[in-house]
Amino acid sequence: MSRHRDAIRTARSVVVKIGTTALTTPTGEFDRGRLEHLADAIEARMKSGSDVVIVSSGAIAAGIEPLRLSRRPTDLATKQAAASVGQVALVNSWSAAFGRYQRTVGQVLLTAHDISMRVQHTNAQRTLDRLRALHAVAIVNENDTVATNEIRFGDNDRLSALVAHLVGADALILLSDVDGLYDSDPRKGNAHFISEVAGPDDLEGVTAGRGSHLGTGGMVSKLSSALLAADAGVPVLLAAASDAAAALDGASVGTVFAPRAERMSARRFWVRYAAEAAGALTLDEGAINAVVRQRRSLLPAGVTAVSGRFYGGDVVELRAEDSTMVARGVVAYDAAELSTMLGRSTSDLPPEMRRPAVHADDLVAV
Repeated sequence: MSRHRDAIRTARSVVVKIGTTALTTPTGEFDRGRLEHLADAIEARMKSGSDVVIVSSGAIAAGIEPLRLSRRPTDLATKQAAASVGQVALVNSWSAAFGRYQRTVGQVLLTAHDISMRVQHTNAQRTLDRLRALHAVAIVNENDTVATNEIRFGDNDRLSALVAHLVGADALILLSDVDGLYDSDPRKGNAHFISEVAGPDDLEGVTAGRGSHLGTGGMVSKLSSALLAADAGVPVLLAAASDAAAALDGASVGTVFAPRAERMSARRFWVRYAAEAAGALTLDEGAINAVVRQRRSLLPAGVTAVSGRFYGGDVVELRAEDSTMVARGVVAYDAAELSTMLGRSTSDLPPEMRRPAVHADDLVAV
């Protein structure tokens, strides 16, 4: 067993993401029996001493039958209505499943906006930490009843990666209808299974497909989320929900994604992945070299253009002249204020404007 699989097997804090297809029949009906089977596997992991946070999809699917819908809705309003009904059924099913083990369940609904705003981000972190401290099982889901097409996570794959970092998890386990990563669609034949991904270079030549009609994820979403979590320092296991017991007990199945050597700080992770950019700064070549290669602060002299309406403390994108994003960071000035400082040497500015436009501690290259 590789050391990364061993790290997942022995992780004390685990986030388990369960996709829609793991909780539904082939015809799309919500299946409580499948949910109970997953709860059994998760209970065994918790009984062995691990803290587990569950990121569960399936709310819209769970609302299809009660609303007498013939198929998964495609329009936003009906999706939200199905989610509002299905979310009740979903969390009640989790509550009943863990109630067999005398465990209490707590529901945490999040949107992309909650994660992108620092205050809400911190509040979500506190809630999840407190639920774990009180020995409740946190069931996290996207708040589909208010989410719009523009702020979707993608069947909770990205959300699970963000939550894994949010709670300081030691491992992320993605469970769905696929048993791991292949270099092409295994349903079409001649696909080769990939047991371990050490980094993005291992994915050269890999083609990933979109999601099913039941969920909004797919291999593209899972792959992106696995790489996101791994880049933040969290090892990831991608496995089939039908192999949940083996995945949770020994990490002996599926594909493992190796984490980066050093775990990213919570603030730098938030800047790079979670925060919504409020604007952009265009940098000259000298500034790009200082920011990206030398890891230095961005001075106003290196900024050639400002776009967007942002304020000091917002996250902005840092771009090259061709609009390629090279970094993200927390800007120190409002857009209007910074616009008056473009290209000016620090010594030419008033004393109160001699701070960096973006401090090195608040910069993350991409």
